[in-house]
Amino acid sequence: MAKLIDRGQLQDLVARGAQLVEVLSAKEYEEDHLPGARSIPLPDINRESAASLDPHRAVIVYCWDSA
Repeated sequence: MAKLIDRGQLQDLVARGAQLVEVLSAKEYEEDHLPGARSIPLPDINRESAASLDPHRAVIVYCWDSA
């Protein structure tokens, strides 16, 4: 189930072992990304990329809208 979290919650979850995934384009990720984040661009999300994540750890998905 997806839910919005704030910066403090993000830091707490990552400190407890959550996986941080940025779904920005590869170019945007290269320009700037959150420390420790892994890049899986949104168009590349599929069963194979999802299988590369640890199913026993929470996953935080990050994206931003420049519009």
